[in-house]
Amino acid sequence: MTKKKARIGFIILGIFTIIGIILSVCSFNIPFTYSRYNGFANSISLGLDLSGGISAVYDCSLSDDSGTGDLSSAIDATITRLEGILYGEGFSEATVTRQDSSKIRVEVPNLSDSEELFDLIGKPASLYISTNSSFDVNEPAGDYVSGKNIKDVYVSYNNENSNYGVVLNFDETGTSLFSKITEEASNGDKTLYINIGDDEPLQVTCEEKMTQGTTFVYGGSIQDYESAKEYAMMIMSGTFSANLEMVECTVVSATLGKNALLYGIIAGGVALLLVMGIMWWRYGRLGLLANFSLIIYMILMLFFLQAIPFIQLTLPGIAGIILSIGMAVDGNVIIFERIKEEYASGKKIHLAVKGGFSKAFWPIFDSNITTIITSIILYILGTASIKGFALTLLLGIILSMFSTLVMTRILVKWALPFNANKPNKLKLKRSKKDKDVAIIEEGGEDKNVPENEIVVEG
Repeated sequence: MTKKKARIGFIILGIFTIIGIILSVCSFNIPFTYSRYNGFANSISLGLDLSGGISAVYDCSLSDDSGTGDLSSAIDATITRLEGILYGEGFSEATVTRQDSSKIRVEVPNLSDSEELFDLIGKPASLYISTNSSFDVNEPAGDYVSGKNIKDVYVSYNNENSNYGVVLNFDETGTSLFSKITEEASNGDKTLYINIGDDEPLQVTCEEKMTQGTTFVYGGSIQDYESAKEYAMMIMSGTFSANLEMVECTVVSATLGKNALLYGIIAGGVALLLVMGIMWWRYGRLGLLANFSLIIYMILMLFFLQAIPFIQLTLPGIAGIILSIGMAVDGNVIIFERIKEEYASGKKIHLAVKGGFSKAFWPIFDSNITTIITSIILYILGTASIKGFALTLLLGIILSMFSTLVMTRILVKWALPFNANKPNKLKLKRSKKDKDVAIIEEGGEDKNVPENEIVVEG
């Protein structure tokens, strides 16, 4: 590669890197729009330990109308329901995970007490829709639609009658049953009863048979959006396949979370600057190139942390990032040490670089693949906090391999035309014996030997 092409490559990559840094850490109003860009770092979803909120653990048991005798499948169905509720309420950063064999952990950032959590997901209870005013939820009988037959519940607005209400969507079985009981109601007292737990049943007027698998409930106590939302939450709380009993509730202070994040960022920044300084001191211009690739690594890390929806940054996650930074630096150290060994053996700089990367590839690849496998196992078998560590470590290791084996190699290749005869700038050295051997093999003069020094060629 010529110096001109290498210079152009460095300029283009430098421009993209500067843009990447700006997009990573800066916030600004987007010109000619009302939108604001917050930067990669500010758009990363934070876990409970960093943002503050509620962590609750529920003990699960089969409800009378679970629709299954398998507790595990009932828990899976309930987790899906809970995720839908929380996401629908705007808590996209909330997580619902299984804990042990019979428990569910719900973590919701930016909540301050358990009552707010109950307001979000409702107090879990059984749900039955029937035409029987004295329906017994403990011993259900007759024709009824249960919570397991409802696919979705949400607030809607009817333009025809200018009313807020609640839309219920039924599955195939629920559609058939709802058609049957609405026919009974329309031919009787025109009333349906929605029984939720042990509370007084909600009465709904039904004028005709409904066969479409969906219905719009309005009127009565539903007067505005808030009352419709409360009504919807009451119905949704009865659709869980498992009974939930809260056995543990932990409140994480938002202030504590912000302090933890601040200290984590400070620790990571200090470690990164220290490592960069050591790399420069130990490997000269090679170290600067490694620092360049490390900056690119950090930009990519911030981008993917905010781009991948299921990643939440937690304290263990920060530890995983710092560990992956160490792995990236370690890879560069292995490469540069191999280059130094190759040069010390008498090879020219460009051949030493080629041999160094070649000999370092498999040790780096093997160690990183081992860590990737470990991360996957930790994610599959670990608890919520361990999963956070495993995810960021996995992402960091993949990016560190790209940074070390691809970016560093490209940068060193571009730098060679400027350093072809400057081993001292790259901190490459040979012993006197190795120097003499290299001069003989190269058939030329050692340009790094002072003019007043006598060189013996044989």
